[in-house]
Amino acid sequence: MIQIFEPVTKGMASLIKAWENKLLQLPSAVITERRNSQNRTIKQILGHLIDSASNNTHRIVHLQYQESPMEFPNYATNGNNDRWIAIQNYKEENWEDLVQFWKSSNLHLVHVIENIKPGKLGNEWIASSENKVSLEEMVLSYLDHFELHLNEIDELINQG
Repeated sequence: MIQIFEPVTKGMASLIKAWENKLLQLPSAVITERRNSQNRTIKQILGHLIDSASNNTHRIVHLQYQESPMEFPNYATNGNNDRWIAIQNYKEENWEDLVQFWKSSNLHLVHVIENIKPGKLGNEWIASSENKVSLEEMVLSYLDHFELHLNEIDELINQG
């Protein structure tokens, strides 16, 4: 594994372990009724984290075999991440299944990060017409994104 990614992978694995039971113990009203500043429920935030894990897994894989810079859809632009949440109807997903899918998809992302080929770190993804992101930058920033959304969930839990 690439040494600079160890804080990301260990941080994600630790957070997943700490949060799994916490999430499973939440009352239905808390996960379905409380909303953050983006009008997302806890179920929808967790769904977004599943979408992020999926999209980043695909980016990491593509960035290791396609020519750089690589074009790959940025699902998060122009409100598309909210479309993903709506189309998949996370608000109606079984909570236990959703938590397990979140856990599994993010543990798989950890595994994928641990197996990145060092020679591919400079490969770039075209995130927008003004922004290219290297594979290295993308991985190093992922833990912050993961924590941001878990903090949003924590704020909703403590809203009481």
